[in-house]
Amino acid sequence: MKLLVIEDDVEAARYLAKGLTEHGYTIDHAEDGPSGFHLASRNTYDAMIVDRMLPGLDGLSIIEALRKSGNRTPALILSAKTRVHDRVAGLKAGGDDYLTKPFAFAELLARLEALLRRGQPSAGETRLRVADLEMDLPSREVNRAGRAIELQPREFRVLEYLMRHAGHVVTRTMLLESVWGYTFDPQTNVIDVHISRLRQKIDKGFDRPLLQTVRGAGYRLVTGG
Repeated sequence: MKLLVIEDDVEAARYLAKGLTEHGYTIDHAEDGPSGFHLASRNTYDAMIVDRMLPGLDGLSIIEALRKSGNRTPALILSAKTRVHDRVAGLKAGGDDYLTKPFAFAELLARLEALLRRGQPSAGETRLRVADLEMDLPSREVNRAGRAIELQPREFRVLEYLMRHAGHVVTRTMLLESVWGYTFDPQTNVIDVHISRLRQKIDKGFDRPLLQTVRGAGYRLVTGG
């Protein structure tokens, strides 16, 4: 698998490249924001490891710009900023996970492997369907009753998780752990915001809403009726 490491600290970049290469990854390295954005925009990677503080263009700006252009490459943010609102800002910018410095390489490797697993559909599974809502996993396309629905990367992952658990209540904790990779609740409205956006996209203009809020419990994608 091919990874992009955007890290301006030479020693840290060398440490990452050595460890990841030893685990079978092919590494491209960029030492500043603009060159990292250039590589990410023009090449295909299985995942990116992006330092938050970079010369020329910071890591969050890189990820935001890539997401706006439709680039969905999973991104693991590295940062010395440890406060909850800093981690939340990284995830809201489009990052898929956030690891604070200093970190153990074993943890970085485990988080990276989890990101790569989340980006891969189950063997033989290419399409999900709930009622008249369909999701094509390889192409990342979603439609309802034949109408195309444009989703941001995180919205796609939330909807995929809900579709895989259609008919069952999905709690905030389940979404935080499975979609955001959190093992704690950051006490923000990030999930509510994504659910609201999904409602606008998959339910607005249709006769029957599919996405329900189960008060005090979570959310459910209804399957029929």
